[in-house]
Amino acid sequence: MNPDTPHILVTGSTRGIGAAVGQALSARGARVIGHGRTDGAEVIGADLAEAGAAERLWAAALAALDGRVDVLVNNAGVFEAVAVDAAEAEWQAAWGRTMQINLQASADLCRRAVLHWRERKSGGRIVNVASRAAYRGDSPAHWHYAASKAGMVGMTKSIARGYASEGILAFAVCPGFTMTGMAEDYLSSRGGDKLLADIPLGRVAEPAEVASAVAYLALEAPASMTGAVLDINGASYVR
Repeated sequence: MNPDTPHILVTGSTRGIGAAVGQALSARGARVIGHGRTDGAEVIGADLAEAGAAERLWAAALAALDGRVDVLVNNAGVFEAVAVDAAEAEWQAAWGRTMQINLQASADLCRRAVLHWRERKSGGRIVNVASRAAYRGDSPAHWHYAASKAGMVGMTKSIARGYASEGILAFAVCPGFTMTGMAEDYLSSRGGDKLLADIPLGRVAEPAEVASAVAYLALEAPASMTGAVLDINGASYVR
């Protein structure tokens, strides 16, 4: 195995953005191990809704990648609605599940990555797939989703500031609507034409467009970019 070949863990890699990211990284010569709900070819099964699943995933990825992970891409996430007038138990369960999958599991994997790179004195890269919702917010049924993605952005910036001197770099991408299963369901339920009218580009992003940005950050972006957050939303939200 070429020691210069980047070893990369991509969560949520079985469809949509994650699948496109895996393909883009592999095409650039990286050795990629993916993650999904169940085991598959070059895919480690782990339900990130379960406490401790991220730790088990990291251990399995290290074993699959000969003890070395150079880049972590946190892409796994859920986009599930809960009404403000839902029963309290339903409301809290929805918040807990979304925060666990979208934020806590990502944080646990980031922590493992930082400790791994500090132990190896090797440096490494984290790319967190957040969302436009981190800055713009989301629908009345998706407070928890927006909050989880804002947390990812804050975490990314904290890692970048805290560990740059050790060669540990952190970046985030914030896609708007992307043509995945989640976006298709949302567009159909919320009136697609009206939502598209809010995107100056006139269309939602393709997974390959987001994957291109992720691959750049994972493999090519200069170290001075650490802490950067890239928007991919067709100018539907500009900062």
